Amino acid sequence: MRDHSRWIDQTPMSDPAGYAPRLSDLPADIAVLQRVIQGLLVHSEWLTEYGLDPTRLRGVSRETLPVAQRLANILALDAQPLHVTRAPERRAVGTCRDFALMLCAMLRSKGIPARVRCGFAAYFHTGWEDHWVCEYWDRATQAWRLSDPQLDAIQQRLCHVAFDTTDVPRDAFVTAGQAWLDCRANRVDPNRYGHGDVTGLWFVQVNVMRDHYVINNRETSVWDSWRAAPSSMRIVKDADIVRLDAVAAAPERPFVAVTPDWLA
Repeated sequence: MRDHSRWIDQTPMSDPAGYAPRLSDLPADIAVLQRVIQGLLVHSEWLTEYGLDPTRLRGVSRETLPVAQRLANILALDAQPLHVTRAPERRAVGTCRDFALMLCAMLRSKGIPARVRCGFAAYFHTGWEDHWVCEYWDRATQAWRLSDPQLDAIQQRLCHVAFDTTDVPRDAFVTAGQAWLDCRANRVDPNRYGHGDVTGLWFVQVNVMRDHYVINNRETSVWDSWRAAPSSMRIVKDADIVRLDAVAAAPERPFVAVTPDWLA
């Protein structure tokens, strides 16, 4: 029997701290928890679709917050129980990682092994978009499954999503390591992977390292500073290929801290 206990204990980022009783009040059903989260958060890049004015929230930080701090912000906006769906203007603004981290915290509070994963989704644009989801251990089938709690009814309709968002197909979301291996084997053009206009093998490298960090229970890392990298440093060095191949193939391997060149 495989030991998944390392993904049951809360981390400093996923720990709800004093808000643990609030999570205890919620059911363990994945679909229900997704709906709860969708009633608490709104994605910073989808504000218009929810009737919100992006110019009023221009100063909102993209920084991923610890769950305890996120819950404090949510309850400061609206003190009702977490299962009560807030109007969009009364939800906290976050990113895909905040959605995934919140679900991860909720599942861990139920004793369900869960972890955040960094990779690429095929359901937002024509290529593979930088994205974060939650991966949880399904004891019934003895398998890891992907859940995307960001995909509510509005986004499912606009993105033409027909699959079960509590069991995202592995050909709709690929982990960063799989994306790297596909690029290295010439199965996929690296320029199909990225974030906005930043694409290519260099960005895949960034996500390989971010996934290695997060699967080792470090949900944020120095690699999140990729926007600060000048164009001259957005390359993959030949000397790094072997290390990246190894991390991509086994992101759960013992954690190795690596400082990006632009921060060295």
